[in-house]
This record gives sequence, C-alpha cells and structure tokens, in this order.
Amino acid sequence: MGVTQILFWVLTVLALGSALMVVTSRNPVYSVLYLILCFFAISGHYILMNAQFLAVVNIIVYAGAIMVLFLFVIMLMNLNASVEPQKNKWLKIAGAIAGGCLLLVLVAAFKDADIKTQLVQTKDGEIGLINNLGMALFKDYVVPFEISSVLFLSAMVGAVVIGKKE
Repeated sequence: MGVTQILFWVLTVLALGSALMVVTSRNPVYSVLYLILCFFAISGHYILMNAQFLAVVNIIVYAGAIMVLFLFVIMLMNLNASVEPQKNKWLKIAGAIAGGCLLLVLVAAFKDADIKTQLVQTKDGEIGLINNLGMALFKDYVVPFEISSVLFLSAMVGAVVIGKKE
C-alpha cells in the first residue's frame, strides 16, 4: 500500500467523519466548522487527483467565503434551545423515507455506471493543472473569457450605482 493510498483513505475517513458530524452536531457553529473540515478533506482529494485549481477554488470559495457567510448568519440569528423547533415523529419518518428514496435513486444510477474501468491519473496526469487551464483560457477561449470579465465588471458597477446613496 503506497503513500497515495494511505493519504486517500485518511482523507476519505476525515471527509466522511466530518460530514457525519455536520449532520449530527447540535451546535450550528460546530456544524459549520465540521463542514469547513470536510471541504479541506475534499480539497485534499482534488490535489491527489492532480486538480490543483479545483482544490484552491474549493478552499477559497467554499471553505473561505461561503462558510464565513454561514457563520455570520448563524451568529446574527442567535440560535439557542428556546427557538429550536419541537421534534415531530412524522417529520422523522418523512425524512427517513426521503433518505431511502435518495439511496434508491443513487443505487439505480450507479448500478450501470462504468466506474471500474476509469482510473484517475494521480502522478502523471496533466488535465487539472493550473498551467494547462490558463493556456486553454487564453488561447482557445479568450473571447468568452473577456466577455465574461466585461459582464462581471458591469455587474460590479451596477451594484455600486444601485447601492449608492442619493
């Protein structure tokens, strides 16, 4: 068993364990922190698959910006036990049925999938490298890239104009 496999299994156990703790944790702040840990473990999987750009974007966007937003919302809502909704056994049954239906759909979708013949290139693959992504963006897709940058610039200017006081 190589170092890559050991690291894969450690990251997998970390991701699954922290995802389970997100769902089972009673404190919403702890749930957000466990979700950040899960995102870091997923980014580790991206790095193992030689997709550095996805790993960096996952850390910056999800573990950084979105989780900070979640923390601010949770802290502003001031959640405590007095505002927690009452437990209803019918909601638990409905949740179990919905989870079972989701499991059934996933098993049906993956039953015919051809997963075993497709292997990830962990050491010599060059698909997810940032250098290759930059070359593709600035050679093959330069016009759509520039159009999207002008669109984002106009959206930022529009947000400033709308938010400006009279």
